[in-house]
Amino acid sequence: MGLDRVLEPEVMDSEKEAQEYNDMDHSVVNQHFVEELSKFARDQAAATADVELDFGDVLDLGTGTALIPVELCRQDHECRVMAVDLAVSMLELARYNVEAAGLIERITLAQVDAKKMGYDRGAFDLVMSNSIIHHIPEPLICLREMVRVTAEDGLLFIRDLMRPQDAETLEQLVLAYTGQESEYSQQLFRDSLHAALSLDEIRELVASLGFDQNSVQATSDRHWTWAAVNLAGEVDAD
Repeated sequence: MGLDRVLEPEVMDSEKEAQEYNDMDHSVVNQHFVEELSKFARDQAAATADVELDFGDVLDLGTGTALIPVELCRQDHECRVMAVDLAVSMLELARYNVEAAGLIERITLAQVDAKKMGYDRGAFDLVMSNSIIHHIPEPLICLREMVRVTAEDGLLFIRDLMRPQDAETLEQLVLAYTGQESEYSQQLFRDSLHAALSLDEIRELVASLGFDQNSVQATSDRHWTWAAVNLAGEVDAD
């Protein structure tokens, strides 16, 4: 019998949660995220004979403390990022991180609910997110919004935790990746794994939006990644 999904709070908005999250070492994970995003974008550019890779206007959903937008701007010197989160405490630390990196002219922070964004259809060339879906009780609502605000032929690059098949595997992952962190951080990771979607669940949701379910792949022992192009007419996101 598989491990049931157990929801966690949708918004991590206490100062302790935000500080614990920011203090955890995400550097390798964030670098890999940006490197794999860049490779996906380069592959798509090559397929359409584009000479230059330009991310253009980027939306980062569930930005947390904005560490991934900072890393993206370090690797791509032209992109502009709208980094949004619903948690005020996260955004306060994000502002510090953006200022410390000297990127206040390129990264804009905003408090936004990913389930109901005020942005126009097709407003962004790239919509990216790392670890927002497991916070959402009904993920399809958020996924539909992601598609709606992505430009025609724009890119979607969404990554999140993948719920293990059993409790034993979950505890092995907690030990492997947060064993050196505080007990509180370990519990945050444990709760997030419990709240995550399985690979089959996210594939089913993506397919319901008209995308190939194989555009979602398991990309580590604890992550799935949805990498797709928002082709014209592929999906009605309303």
